[in-house]
This record gives sequence, structure tokens and C-alpha cells, in this order.
Amino acid sequence: MDRFLGDENEKLSSMLLALSEAMWNVNTTGEEKWQKAEMEAEKAYRQYVSNKERFEKLKVLQKESAPDSLNARQVERLYQDAFSNQISPEIIHELVQLSSTLSNQFNTFRAKIDSKEVTENMVRETLLKSTDVTHREKVWHASKQIGKEVEEGLLQLVKLRNKAAQSLGYNDHYEMSFELAELNLEEVFAIFEDLIKQTEEPFRRVKAELDDELRQQYGITDKVLYPWHYHDPFFQEAPSIPGTDLTPQLEGKNIEQLTIDTFSSLGMEIRDLLVKSDLYERPNKNQHAFCLDMDRQGDVRVLCNIQSNQYWLETMLHEFGHAVYDKYVDRKLPFIIRTHAHIFTTEAVAMFFGRMAKEEEWLHKFMGLSKEQLASWMPLQQKMQQRKMLIMARWIMTFVFFERELYRNPDQDLNRLWWKLVKDIQGVEPPNDQDYPHWAAKIHFTIAPVYYQNYLLGELMASQMHYYIQEHVSSEIFTEQTGRFFIEKVFQPGDKTDWRELIQSATGESLNPAYFVKQFVL
Repeated sequence: MDRFLGDENEKLSSMLLALSEAMWNVNTTGEEKWQKAEMEAEKAYRQYVSNKERFEKLKVLQKESAPDSLNARQVERLYQDAFSNQISPEIIHELVQLSSTLSNQFNTFRAKIDSKEVTENMVRETLLKSTDVTHREKVWHASKQIGKEVEEGLLQLVKLRNKAAQSLGYNDHYEMSFELAELNLEEVFAIFEDLIKQTEEPFRRVKAELDDELRQQYGITDKVLYPWHYHDPFFQEAPSIPGTDLTPQLEGKNIEQLTIDTFSSLGMEIRDLLVKSDLYERPNKNQHAFCLDMDRQGDVRVLCNIQSNQYWLETMLHEFGHAVYDKYVDRKLPFIIRTHAHIFTTEAVAMFFGRMAKEEEWLHKFMGLSKEQLASWMPLQQKMQQRKMLIMARWIMTFVFFERELYRNPDQDLNRLWWKLVKDIQGVEPPNDQDYPHWAAKIHFTIAPVYYQNYLLGELMASQMHYYIQEHVSSEIFTEQTGRFFIEKVFQPGDKTDWRELIQSATGESLNPAYFVKQFVL
């Protein structure tokens, strides 16, 4: 077994490095040669892990490995990955080709308004600041053009993913993804349904306040507000309460330096990671943001498109939350488990740090705001943060409930279903044209299937860590004790155990949504 696992660690390390390099290059250049290289690397990886003899060997090793050992965990991870790839080479080839093509469409797409190309940052800026409702509506519709462009290919991809899952005995790709990600579908949806109930009254109250503010801002008396009245294309972010946007305070500040200082205060070094990162806008570069662990040996890179505003400050803190997690996983662990315990545990850490730009301690320590400034500012900031979290939670649940249905029945009227869920959960009135695939403009359906639930699970865990640190580690967040808590209790264990054990070990209890409710709802 040791020899088999040694070989596996070596092979997978080399294959995933080739894939990471191609992914990084296609996202930073948009060049076709890297798109091809990414397709080839992913195809080679999938073909390797789909090997039938290897899969049979893993089945045997599952029975032979000592329970709760590092070997057992590696075998379990290899088995899960191999199982999901026990599909025909033809389907694997189609999946890789189709998702790569769609992903590149997103990377290189630029919305058009009156035949003029606009970047995603321009769309974001208009929806944030413009008071011209007619222009806002035009820009909002332009931001959805990509949905129409990718709709056919995306539905083809969904059906192909389902076909692959059904060939392995599952009802659909969604159900299979949950099980292989060590998530219980009923448990997660029960948590989310409970959160909808617990946030219903405060969310409706917050949204009514917000709608009144927007009417004043645009100088309108319309009873009904439409999606383009809100400050981003999917109403996933709370518009700023006047006086809480940090952007004016960032004048003369360096977002990279603020990020360095934040992590340095915890005893975490990120300057080595900044060297290989790609942080500013360029043509043909992915307009989003992500963190990529290239080799599980410390080469961790972040892609951003920084502008001097609060959005990109929070994004940098978030992405480098992912980055320090990857950097500080115990390097002595075998490659297979030298990574985070679960996608949502790395999201939890990223969210914990992304929230800091609205925390009193961070604003005082890193932005230099005085205690007097903060005394008048923080009540509004806390109100803003409650808004942000309520709006974000409702958005995530809209996405998750829709995606479940997307895979359960991709032939239903998805465009109408989307707007029914948006209205029921987010309280947003649909546009007149509900027969347009507005939903497909969200890149995650294409590039990160069955991922979105991890964002909300991550928020729940972030709140749990927040209260644990305050009560058991350090009354101040930005101390070396807090850094040690993260490094020793959350990062270093890597993927040695499943996420339930990690949370229990780090915080002394299982994942508990009560902390999120306590922090942002009560």
C-alpha cells in the first residue's frame, strides 16, 4: 500500500501542476494555446483517474487500510475522485471540451451597449453609482448578454454531467456531487430552509428600508423596483448605506500593502505570494478573482483586477484568506491530502478575512480611523454588515435552490423558475421579459457546478470561528495568538480528517448556524 500511495502522490503532483499552469495562463492571457493546454491537461488527469484497474485496486485498499489512518484518508480521497470519473472516455472528452469552451467564452466576453464594448468593472461601476434609471436598465440587460450566448452549451453541459452521474448509479450530477463532497443533501437543505425562516422578517424589513433609500436616490416614486435598481446584476450585494463606503478613505492607500499588513499582524507572510500573483486589469484576462494553489508546495497565486475601492479591498482580503490556508497546510502531509479539509472550510477562512474591512478593530488598526470617527461610524457599519449578510444569504439560497432544480430537470422552464425563486427568496420583481436566460450569466453554473452551497456553509463556519476566537483565543483579532489558532487548528491539519472533525477539533463543537444568526440577524 505504501508503494502504491507513494506512486500516486508523485503522479498526481506532476499532473495537477501541469493543469494548474495551463489554468493560470489561460486565465491571465485568454490565449487559445493555453485553452488547449488546459483541455489536454484535464483530459490526461481524468483519463488517469478513470482507469478501471486502478479503481478496482482502490476498492480493495479501502478494505485493507487501517481506519482513521493517513493511508485510509488518502485511499478514500483517491476513491471518491476515481469513482466520479468512472465514465466513458467519450463523455470525459466532451465534458472537458465543452466546459473549457464555455469558460473561455466567459473570460473573453465583453458586454455591448449601443455597439460599444464595456468591461465587467464598468457594469459594476454604473450599477453602483448611476442615478439614470434608463441607462441602468440598459446596462443591467447588457450584463446578461453572456447568458444568451452560453445558454445552449450550458444546458448541454448540465445534461452531460447528469448522464455521467446516471451512468454511476446516481439520479443526477447534483446528488452525486454532494455525496462525493462528504455533504448530506437533506442536512444542508434543512439548514438553509431553517435560515430562510430565521431571516425572513429581518430580511423583509431591511429590503423595505433599502427600497425606500433607492427611490430617494433615483428620485422616483415607483412602487415596484426592478433588478436594475439594485447595485449589482444579481442583487447579491447590499448597496452601501451613505457614509459607510470605505472607498473615499482608500485614497492614497495601497490595497496590496493593506493586505500584507493584515496578514503580517497574525504572523502570516504573503509577500512571497504577491510576487507571482496577477492583480491588475488587462485585456483578455479573466475579470473575476480567484486563488490557485499551483503545486501544494507553497506556490500559491491570486488573480484580481484591483481598483481603489472597497469591493477590491474586500476581495483581496478574501482571496489571500484562501492563499494563507493553502500556504500553511503542513508540507509534511502526502500530496493527496496536502490541501484544505473541504471547499467550504477554505471559503470560511476567506470570508472571515473578507469581513474585516467592516470590523472596528481592522478599521482602527489598518485604516487609521480614530476612536471618535469609529464611535459615530460603527453603528452604520454594523447595520451595513447586517444588510450585506442577509442579502448575501438570500442570494446564495436562491442560487442553490435553483441549481438543485437545474440538475433535477434541465428541460423545465428554467427562465421562469429562476424569477419565481428570485421573487420568493430575494423579494425582487422580475423584468417584463422572463423568457430570457438571465440566470445563465452567472459564471458559477458553468465553471463551478454544485459549489455555491459552500459559500453559505463557509459564512456559518466563519461566524463560529469569530465567536470561538473572541471567547477562547484572543479578545483582539489581529494578534499572533489568532494567527497560531488558524495555522495550528485550521490550516496545518490539511485534509487529514473530514470537515466535521476539523470544525469539532478547532471550535469544540459541530457546525452550528446559531453563530451566524447571533452575529447578523438578532
